[in-house]
Amino acid sequence: MSSLHAGADGRARCAWAGADAEYQRYHDEEWGTPLRGDRALFEKMALEGFQAGLSWITILRKRPRFREVFEGFDPARVAAFGPDDVERLMTDAGIIRNRAKIEATISNAALVATMEDGELDALMWSFAPTASARRQPQALGDVPAVTAESTALSKALRKRGFRFVGPTTMYALMQSTGMVDDHVDGCWRAASG
Repeated sequence: MSSLHAGADGRARCAWAGADAEYQRYHDEEWGTPLRGDRALFEKMALEGFQAGLSWITILRKRPRFREVFEGFDPARVAAFGPDDVERLMTDAGIIRNRAKIEATISNAALVATMEDGELDALMWSFAPTASARRQPQALGDVPAVTAESTALSKALRKRGFRFVGPTTMYALMQSTGMVDDHVDGCWRAASG
């Protein structure tokens, strides 16, 4: 499989974006773009956790409903969810109805709600590779699923009690939040593209 896909607009993109308009928009406007802020990073953490074992496009298409039922991913509001909220969410076909993931999101929100403003952002970004350690993948096969940094981030979050934050999930978060740039060489979004 080629590492690039030429879109109808003539732009070469990472092949995973394919021809789906929503996937292309996500690739062009969000994936690999630096994202800061506790609330925004909590949302990514939650959505990446829900994505585990599924396709990201599934989450992307359900994201508006996730944002609605999880109160805009406001950690304090989500932390206040109780058993009735879990049951309500378990019946909502607009999201991924996985009890463990729903409960982990609520539990993780409670942890974020106890942190100082900016603490989650600082913690997560402290694991981003330094400029000298950054790389530019030449092909999709060069993009890892796990790195030393994502493993260390996972370990630090788990030590604090966070759930659904495994090394692979955290590497996906690092990619989506721009902590790493895994746009392949030749992609119009790549650092060297």
